[in-house]
Amino acid sequence: MKKRTIYTTLLLWGIVSIALGQQQLPSNLQSILRHAQPGDLVELPDFLSTEFPKVAWKKTVVPGPQFLISDDPEYIRIPEAIAMQEAVSPGAVRLYVYNVNGVKEPQKIPRKITAVLKNTGKEELHLRMLKYSSQKPSTNYFQIGKQGLADYFGSQVNGGIRKVKPGEVIALDEQLEKNVVQYDELVHGFYEFIVDQPALIAILQTDPGKSGPKAFSEIDTLIPHSHVNAGRGIFPIANYKIDSRDTLSTAQGVQQLILADGNDDPWITGTIGVDRQPAKNAGNYGVMYDTSIKWKSTDGKGMALVTWNSRSADNQWCGGMGLTVELFDEAGVKTIKQMPAKHLITRKAPEAIVLGVYKPVPGKTVQEIKLTYSPPGASCLPTPLVLVPVDLDE
Repeated sequence: MKKRTIYTTLLLWGIVSIALGQQQLPSNLQSILRHAQPGDLVELPDFLSTEFPKVAWKKTVVPGPQFLISDDPEYIRIPEAIAMQEAVSPGAVRLYVYNVNGVKEPQKIPRKITAVLKNTGKEELHLRMLKYSSQKPSTNYFQIGKQGLADYFGSQVNGGIRKVKPGEVIALDEQLEKNVVQYDELVHGFYEFIVDQPALIAILQTDPGKSGPKAFSEIDTLIPHSHVNAGRGIFPIANYKIDSRDTLSTAQGVQQLILADGNDDPWITGTIGVDRQPAKNAGNYGVMYDTSIKWKSTDGKGMALVTWNSRSADNQWCGGMGLTVELFDEAGVKTIKQMPAKHLITRKAPEAIVLGVYKPVPGKTVQEIKLTYSPPGASCLPTPLVLVPVDLDE
């Protein structure tokens, strides 16, 4: 009778714990995370869920550059056309190019997709590139998305200052000028630069043998926006600071931090074109999230940070997920990691990607997990950051 009472009490406590959100990693899976390295792809059967309790966080807008994105249309169907055109003010600019050669009528033909800048000011413009990421066109969108972010995070541009005369048009990226883009290949460019005169930035598609500046002077077709894909336009917000509102405890069980879901974390809004029609970046692609999660070990456990493709069953476009993050250690030293490290993507549960396994630092009551997250191109969102208490002893 006593054993049955104890069993019943434990069962009820388990039910109450789940109801309160105190899910724990089953003991047979503890060893998997305990020995995992950042970037490892692991399997956690019967564990991953979209119902984990959400971590409460606060979001602060961090001053940053004017942000431009070109992803509407994603597939440029017109052989000679401008896909995005926006005016920028003197100052810092971030530009995210995500466009595909979509010409198939009357036949599939190679194209050039490039970015140009026109000095619309009255004085000579000086352009200094701060960050540069330019990928070879490919149909492997996942790899381009991961590598593009990795190159952006690690970029150290040592080039000089480019001078642009009033009214002059230049190619922003000479590599895009050299690329030949076949049908269905993605062009992915990610740049941050400073200009000291007002300028016009345009993304266009043209013949591979024609320079971007020449094509810009000849093309009179600006493709109408359709408010699909991520979108296009100019946005006043480019950077966020994310902080957990409370210090998480390992005794609280599994929790998840959800960013870039369009609900708890709304899409940034801006404008399109000279008539300033409303725009949104559906995905917050290109936005940087400086993220800090404070936690403490109240039961001797460590904390694992994992993610998984929680959208795999939604539609045919959510069959894989890969990402790149900046991770910071206790000394603030940065490591750039493509996730998963030894595979292109993770597909669906029970697969999970381990971002890190953190041990409590002796003599330090509150620990901190710090990373820079940016929504991964080509992957469905959100990217749940799942915090899992882990036994550190065998």
